[in-house]
Amino acid sequence: MNKTVAESKVFGTQSVELQKFAKSKNVDIGIAPTYLSLAALKEANKDLIVASQNLHFEDHGAFTGEVAIPMLLELGVNWAIIGHSERRTYFAETSETCNKKLLAMEANKMTPIYCVGETLEQFEAGITKKVIEEQTLVGLKGLSKAYVNDMVIAYEPVWSIGTGKNASKEIAQDICSFIRELVRKEYGDAADNIRILYGGSVKPENVHDYLAQKDVDGALVGGASLKVESFKQLIENI
Repeated sequence: MNKTVAESKVFGTQSVELQKFAKSKNVDIGIAPTYLSLAALKEANKDLIVASQNLHFEDHGAFTGEVAIPMLLELGVNWAIIGHSERRTYFAETSETCNKKLLAMEANKMTPIYCVGETLEQFEAGITKKVIEEQTLVGLKGLSKAYVNDMVIAYEPVWSIGTGKNASKEIAQDICSFIRELVRKEYGDAADNIRILYGGSVKPENVHDYLAQKDVDGALVGGASLKVESFKQLIENI
């Protein structure tokens, strides 16, 4: 919940050069602002990936405070983050509701960034992979192989988000590899094409180590993406 519409317009204008730089390094970049800033960012930089932070699985109805897929598509927004840890933690999001959203997104040809990750209690109890397996398999249930092939999954350990603690590159690789194998069991070679990101206290100084891992295809970045300067440093250090 950052940046007013006016601030987002400034960021959007500055992101034009940022995106050109990313493209020169064969890197895809995108941002997921608040709903209010989606249109402003699409207008400021028409080539930038702009994602919604959430959406509802029904296309209209009495769901006060929610935003429907047709509303996003009208703005030209066809990406969305689903199941972010903060949605799961603060707003009772479950893998089942995430699955409904992913099925609705497939029907509307939208690209999801589906988030999975364990809490500190679950990490300390040694049940990380059990949690990740449930979130992955339930979340992706009923999706086609072709759709999974093109989607994005982000592993974001809840205990490392906004805490300054970050999972080691070894943990990131282990869990991202585990997710890929779960996908392989269900969807075969779609596992080779699906993009798996790591998220959690990613900064310019550690992004290279994470992305150097075999099964970490990118990063879901929080605070370090709020300023164009640090966003550019992230790209420079990949």
